[in-house]
Amino acid sequence: MVNLIGTYECKADAKGRLVLSAALKKQLAPILQDGFVLKRSVFQPCLELYPMYEWNILMKKVNKLNRFIKKNNDFIRRFTAGVKIIELDGSGRLLIPKDLQIFAGITKNVVLSSAVNIIEVWDKDNYEKAIDDATVDFADLAEEVMGNVADIEDDVS
Repeated sequence: MVNLIGTYECKADAKGRLVLSAALKKQLAPILQDGFVLKRSVFQPCLELYPMYEWNILMKKVNKLNRFIKKNNDFIRRFTAGVKIIELDGSGRLLIPKDLQIFAGITKNVVLSSAVNIIEVWDKDNYEKAIDDATVDFADLAEEVMGNVADIEDDVS
């Protein structure tokens, strides 16, 4: 499992190519050769970039769903809609396909934000708005999500 750290700004060129920062590339170095999967986010107007290893872990969970249950089938179809395999080109650029650029509203200014084991790819204005919107409720959200988590074994509370 990879634990990514940081938020990075970059620019998309006219074809939707991004140059990853040196700091992010360094974190991704051990897994660059395996490629990535890029997909629409379920909850936000952004994209999610999964290292192939992380995508395969997620797909093992999805593959356990019973496809004879309509809700499961509908979920799988929508969850994987627009999914693309992505690799860095020879110049170290990441190409965001046009349909995914449109979904995320990506034009020029882009934010790559680590989300533990994946990278969220945002239009900068949408990212700033999402962060601002979340700020008001973040203390309550943090308490609700993490307040009852106690891992005695690792001395984390």
